[in-house]
Amino acid sequence: MKDLLLIALFAALGAAAAGLLGLAALRLLRRRSLALTLFAVAVVSVLAVTSGTFAVARAMFLSPHDLGVVVTVLAMASVVALLTAALLGRQVTAGGRALAVAARTVGGDTGFTPPDRPLGRELAAVSAELAATSARLAESRDRERALDASRRELIAWISHDLRTPLAGLRAMAEALEDGVAEQPERYLARIRTEVERLTGMVDDLFELSRIQAGALSLSLSRVSLHDLVDDALAGAHPLARQRGVRLEGRRIEPAPVEADPREITRVIGNLLVNAIRATPPDGVVAVSTHREDGAVVLAVTDGCGGIPEPDLPRVFETGWRGTPARTPRPTAPGTPATADSGAGLGLAIVRGIVEAHAGRARVRNVDGGCCFEITLPTARRA
Repeated sequence: MKDLLLIALFAALGAAAAGLLGLAALRLLRRRSLALTLFAVAVVSVLAVTSGTFAVARAMFLSPHDLGVVVTVLAMASVVALLTAALLGRQVTAGGRALAVAARTVGGDTGFTPPDRPLGRELAAVSAELAATSARLAESRDRERALDASRRELIAWISHDLRTPLAGLRAMAEALEDGVAEQPERYLARIRTEVERLTGMVDDLFELSRIQAGALSLSLSRVSLHDLVDDALAGAHPLARQRGVRLEGRRIEPAPVEADPREITRVIGNLLVNAIRATPPDGVVAVSTHREDGAVVLAVTDGCGGIPEPDLPRVFETGWRGTPARTPRPTAPGTPATADSGAGLGLAIVRGIVEAHAGRARVRNVDGGCCFEITLPTARRA
């Protein structure tokens, strides 16, 4: 037992000396390549084993022949260990270089191109994260391009929609000034209608800017969706009667939601106005609500004839107008302004307000028309 303790002491002293030397070497190499660090670790391990074994062999008073055998075995084992460490470090370095080259493709038009050589588990995990990051960057770039195109389209539509009523207002004002207007009261009614339309357009632009800037302030309260639908139907009834469209409330459940009554009333009003404008005379616009997975779904169905499938993902984009069937028709003189300015902002405002309520807006084609749905969280029980 005493001999074993003595051997352990000699081995520990030899290994400790190599360990201290290796610690100093690792501190000096901490900013160097990973391959060199791995090789240094292997050298320290070999030195620790070799020095400990050699110290024990000398303490045992081995014969020169036996000591030579021990030293030879240690030398061969050390050479193999160091060669293996060098090859491993070279492999790690090659993998790191390949990953660095692949990282240059992150955010490129072709997307991330992973290395074509096998990687270790850690480097493979980094490669997967780079691929996911590249995918997110591509999605962000696509959204930015779509938003930029939407903004350009919105500016074009707004410029057109402003130019037309302003030209009409100027012509009617000049006619009134020159005294050539045969029915001045009709001109005044038309001027008021155009002013209200322009006011609605400006209000929509202001509302949309608040939504996109994240400055929309909500006053949430527990309200019944049934009451909000009734108010919106009453507000849209004059426009529906003027266009010969029938409004119907189907299965309106008194489902409570946690929402801002004013903003959700505007959402429902925008959906009704768009549906009425897109529905031909003698058509039907139906409103219904139902519960679905802890939420309340409100659906507005029109008779527009449907939206082309490629356009469905763009319906709620800013400035989208789609087919001529869904483009608002001119308002007759004397008709009150509606909730939709005709600038393609109504549905974008709908989505912005609904998403601010942690809800979702979607559209799908149904038989003879479209069904716009908004999903709102159910109010918590008091």
